[in-house]
Amino acid sequence: MESLSVRQARRLALARGGLLKPELTGLPVLAAGKGPRARTRCHSIIERFGYLQLDSVSVAGARTHSIVLASRLENFDTSLGEELLTPGEPLFEYWGHEACWIPMTLYPCFAFRRRDFKVHPWWGDLLGEHPRMVVEIMRRVEQEGAFRSVDLAGSGGQGWWDIKLSKRIAEALWSSGELAIASRRHFHRTFDLPERVIPEAFRGNGVSDEEAFDMLLSKALEGHGWATTGTLSATWRLVKCRDRVATSLRRLVESGRIVPCTVHGAERELSGWARPQDLELAAELDSARPRRDRGVLLSPFDPVLWDRQRVRLLFDFDQVLEIYKPAKVRRYGYYCLPVLAGDRLIARVDLKAERKA
Repeated sequence: MESLSVRQARRLALARGGLLKPELTGLPVLAAGKGPRARTRCHSIIERFGYLQLDSVSVAGARTHSIVLASRLENFDTSLGEELLTPGEPLFEYWGHEACWIPMTLYPCFAFRRRDFKVHPWWGDLLGEHPRMVVEIMRRVEQEGAFRSVDLAGSGGQGWWDIKLSKRIAEALWSSGELAIASRRHFHRTFDLPERVIPEAFRGNGVSDEEAFDMLLSKALEGHGWATTGTLSATWRLVKCRDRVATSLRRLVESGRIVPCTVHGAERELSGWARPQDLELAAELDSARPRRDRGVLLSPFDPVLWDRQRVRLLFDFDQVLEIYKPAKVRRYGYYCLPVLAGDRLIARVDLKAERKA
């Protein structure tokens, strides 16, 4: 059984996440402008994690996915955001642990999820209850091209369109693989047929469920550096697939791609996993001297932060998101961004706060 100290695991998490010594892991540090070079560097960051979580909240003129990229890329143009998901770009939008932009190479790995959504009690039943609307939406996209759900308002001519219902059905068709998201405009999804969005090489790439789980879990571990089974499962919403996850992890251990690894904390130990090459990286990082004279604002949805238990262990920091809490019960503020200095989280900044002098 391999083991890491909390400091080693924390530094490994930051390095694999592109926030510490990026030169050691081959990640770019500069993304000037909005041209092809800047987009390629953004794609490199997303490829490392395997996803970039999306959220509609905009603070200080930037959405969470732009903040994630800006914290890693100097001179990043936060207006670049939506241009990263356009036809021809190597990303697609789908359900990771939440709605995410995901590298196109992982599209075949989600065949099991698209299949499951067709019989899901929520999405499957919704499609079964409204067959006429499903047929009409599919006819429209086939004949008229891409659409936003708001474009469906008032269609049909019989008064049976409801914008909220049509949006839910479009999302159900997307979740089950009948539609794909071609782009976002002002953060509104634009739906189209998969064959117009996803290259044939990825649509026709047959990946077994076993291969998909292996690829997804190993990709998650690549981005995390060290992680528990729970973190790896939550990365792709596989928390209800415990047996399949456990079997996949055994296969990955047997193939030598991952090893069991315990992190020794001050009060407890946590069993987890790491890649052999990352244990070597952790040893190298242990003697590093991170700069602490410059703070970096992190999105609360940053890949390094969204797992609260992991953040508490590695950083001794209670990461909370209070935007959905009533103002009177918030402890820190509406939308707090943690501040990273070197390898420590040292403060929180509420960009929505108003203070009297």
